[in-house]
Amino acid sequence: MAENFSYNFEGEHNVISKGSGGWLLELNKISWNGRPAKYDIRSWSEDHQKMGKGVTLTAEELLKLKELLNTIEIS
Repeated sequence: MAENFSYNFEGEHNVISKGSGGWLLELNKISWNGRPAKYDIRSWSEDHQKMGKGVTLTAEELLKLKELLNTIEIS
């Protein structure tokens, strides 16, 4: 991974859950390195200065994921 990179949150922080260490699992729309924003699911420190590994999705991929989630039964 590149040492120098930039990111910019577009919109509000959408918290999915909060871990025992205070990190937040979030779904956000983020522009990475000045590129068009994509949807991103990852853990963030409370001040959003540190991040964990995550998954970045285009709008089309997020819509497909939404469709798939609506078809499965969660127990």
